[in-house]
Amino acid sequence: MDRLIYTSMTGAAAAADRQAVLANNLANVSTNGFRQELQAYRAVPINGDGSSTRVFALETASTHDNTPGTITFTDRNLDAMPQGNAFFAVQGLDGTEAYSRNGGFQVNANGTLVNSVGLQVLSADGAPIDVPQNAQVSLGVDGTITAKVDGQPINTIGRLKLVTATADEPLRRSADGLFRTTTGDPAQNDANARVQTGALEGSNVNAVSTMVSMIEAARQFEQNTRLLQTAETDDKSASQLLSMN
Repeated sequence: MDRLIYTSMTGAAAAADRQAVLANNLANVSTNGFRQELQAYRAVPINGDGSSTRVFALETASTHDNTPGTITFTDRNLDAMPQGNAFFAVQGLDGTEAYSRNGGFQVNANGTLVNSVGLQVLSADGAPIDVPQNAQVSLGVDGTITAKVDGQPINTIGRLKLVTATADEPLRRSADGLFRTTTGDPAQNDANARVQTGALEGSNVNAVSTMVSMIEAARQFEQNTRLLQTAETDDKSASQLLSMN
């Protein structure tokens, strides 16, 4: 009986974990530059007495979908979309350098360039980017940042740090939704990376398919829960039969 309980329990736990990941993906269906999280599970056979068809469900990997999101052209001078596998460098809330595809930039009250969620955008040398007061800021395709103050010539104030994820140097999703190197060290600036100005990359989450997957996960959880209830009923019946003897 305990074998049925443990195998059903691992199946229910895997379905619940998958449901949580899908719910987070769906919640970010309109988040610029969001890359949906993916999970994979495998069946691990149970050794020992009993049927050889019994297996545990175990998570094997958690990764993300690198498919580009939809492009929205805004013509806004502080909107940009990285090309290919490039990412913008930002400073995470934990103070470390992290990477994001969110290219909706703005200047905060302190005169620092930040993204749409308030994270400081980093320059090619890994420093925050200060913008002159009342300046009109523009971005170049190579990430160059220029500022124009009334009555003064256009001035280059920095260049966005762009990094490119490769097979040898991949970026992995962190718990805060940002991407970091596998070692945690800052990635090298890619001088050849380019951006599409006046455009934003949307989320790559498909709302319809994600909702269908959530329904499937809910049914899998329900089926495993029913097996647990069946095990409990069988256990009670067996106890009653034994007490009659």
